[in-house]
Amino acid sequence: MSDIAYVNGAYIPIDEARVSILDRGFLFADGVYEVAAVIGGRLIDNESHLSRLERSLRELRIGSPIPVSRIAEVEAELVARNGLSEGLVYLQITRGAAAEREFGFPAEAAPTFVAFAQKKNIIASPAAETGVKVLTVPDLRWARRDIKSTALLAQVLAKQAALEGGCQEAWMVDQEGFVTEGSSSTAFILTGANVLVTRLNSSAVLPGCTRKAVQVIAEREGLTVEERSFSVAEAYEAKEAFLTSASNLVLPVVSLDGRPIGSGAPGDTSRLLRRLYIEWATNTSRTD
Repeated sequence: MSDIAYVNGAYIPIDEARVSILDRGFLFADGVYEVAAVIGGRLIDNESHLSRLERSLRELRIGSPIPVSRIAEVEAELVARNGLSEGLVYLQITRGAAAEREFGFPAEAAPTFVAFAQKKNIIASPAAETGVKVLTVPDLRWARRDIKSTALLAQVLAKQAALEGGCQEAWMVDQEGFVTEGSSSTAFILTGANVLVTRLNSSAVLPGCTRKAVQVIAEREGLTVEERSFSVAEAYEAKEAFLTSASNLVLPVVSLDGRPIGSGAPGDTSRLLRRLYIEWATNTSRTD
């Protein structure tokens, strides 16, 4: 059976899914997206993702084609139709297609809404056991990084640089030498004083949903969390480091620019937070 996608109200085989070449998402990256994890056939922390989606739409003045409260129904239907037990649901809303290519908002355009499901081993990810290697790169993005925009070229270039450097992720660095975030994740370090540090939410970074949940879990476990900038030099000296994202949950970082972080192996705190996040996610997603 073909994978099933959602396109503007219809569930169709993914290889038949089409949008107009005049869609502003294609022409201008004039749209937003979200990715929610699926574990045990259930969406994880989805209310947080939909809340962020609603904010991104509002910031770009894009109307939602259906009430945001109903988007979860579309996601759940995709999970069911694709028989997805573990993986991701991706959704994207653009300003839609117009009669002509013009930069200004077209009055006649109706938003385009597409979504699809993707299988992925999240819980038994090999990277959770080995840790990931990270490469630092300059942060080349626009100034409104708090909006989950589909304009991801800078992140694509960062991720490719990491892959070509034998790494799995890139941490982007601003002009002052401070880490902003990963190309597709939030960056954390654990200092020698056992303080977790992650950058303060602002227009400089995307407010991570998994980051938010992990921070709550860490504080519940008695860890001190500081929301502040940290430099690449400070990260080199960290006791541990890890990244968070919907598609990876919590993954230990074992090296940065070829330098081992701590012992060069996944740390106890990173492992603990991953385990506790999975427990929290699977428990809170249950409906029975």
